[in-house]
Amino acid sequence: MAELAVGAIKEQLAVTDERKLEEFIEEYSTDKRGGVQKLVETARKRLEKYNQELARMDKLWEYERQYADYEFICGIDEVGRGPLAGPVVAGAVILPKDCDILYINDSKKLSEKKREELYDVIMEKAIATGIGMASPQRIDEINILQATYEAMREAIQKLEVAPTLLLNDAVTIPKVEIKQVPIIKGDAKSISIGAASIIAKVTRDRLMVEYDKIMPEYHFASNKGYGSPDHIAALKEVGPSPIHRASFIKNFI
Repeated sequence: MAELAVGAIKEQLAVTDERKLEEFIEEYSTDKRGGVQKLVETARKRLEKYNQELARMDKLWEYERQYADYEFICGIDEVGRGPLAGPVVAGAVILPKDCDILYINDSKKLSEKKREELYDVIMEKAIATGIGMASPQRIDEINILQATYEAMREAIQKLEVAPTLLLNDAVTIPKVEIKQVPIIKGDAKSISIGAASIIAKVTRDRLMVEYDKIMPEYHFASNKGYGSPDHIAALKEVGPSPIHRASFIKNFI
């Protein structure tokens, strides 16, 4: 019977609703069974972690609250400035002011699984999203910074709702008339920029996985175009592919 009771408690503990966790702790905190006490402690730790995340997310809304008079605040970020191959990709996201998404962060600080989960949630709950890209050839033609600006402008243009304010990760985008606020390390300081970094990262990673199916010798699925040892070895042995950035690989071929 005790084992069955503990099993039932485990099912209760599987919930993520903080109120359910509080109710669970209150109900079972005086239960002296060793198995139950361990589960109560697990619930306490989970609730503490949840509350810490709530506090972190509240801080991530700082810039959005500061500029709350603007109706549609859009976060802008890019991924893929450093790789030897593939496009640079920019994301643009407008979140509702009552958005309740948790765990958004700089995409580099999240696991691939968590990024994929958050991508789906962001795409579902966002008011509008946009993706822009600049090809390896365009990067070679106008340099990576200008190509990044182009990708960002494209991401903004693809939004179904016109933003009234842009929160950018570190940069001010030329040729954009909308008011901009550049924020250093913005993907870890603004929920809108963090969301943009996630959709840009997932979009680019998925694209590099598809390239890997066509050109498996470069191991794009694992290195995403960055200069890993196996990638550089393949460059030296096979030579560049059509998606390599000629201006980035001069020292390797």
